Amino acid sequence: MHPWAHFRTICHHKRLVMRHCFRVGLYWQGLTHDLSKFSPVEFLPGARYFQGTRSPNEAEREALGYSAAWLHHKGRNRHHLEYWIDYQPGGDHTMNGMPMPKKYVVEMLCDRMAASKTYLRDAYTDRAAYDYYMRSRDHYLIHPDTQALLEQLLTMLKDEGEDATFAYIRAHVLG
Repeated sequence: MHPWAHFRTICHHKRLVMRHCFRVGLYWQGLTHDLSKFSPVEFLPGARYFQGTRSPNEAEREALGYSAAWLHHKGRNRHHLEYWIDYQPGGDHTMNGMPMPKKYVVEMLCDRMAASKTYLRDAYTDRAAYDYYMRSRDHYLIHPDTQALLEQLLTMLKDEGEDATFAYIRAHVLG
């Protein structure tokens, strides 16, 4: 068990997301981001499976075949695309990604940046969140509009950096 190290990692991640969200004007989301990580169902497995270089949810998934912490987390935090998976309207019971409000897509970008900075530390570059997304892109259930916006922002971050990306978000996505 590594409760103190896990607590520090959560707080570091939250602080980064808060800074990013504040830069684009998402103050409430910056303040309330990932509060569910402090609940026992998420915190205790996080402390147990803590490694410091990747999400403890991955280690919990490897050990148990699923991550109860992740299932709890994604169901309570709207900045995760998995929160927006539902049955497609029309009665055939196909699961699909629903359109995400833009403010949650932006928070997702901030979250991905902060996670990359937290786990990669000094090896972080502005392309890290893009590369991470692209490794898993093919298996996401994500609405085409949400996917297009997320990929546009990740590409902009990779090619133009944080300042340009945040300025674009303030002026064209949220503005």
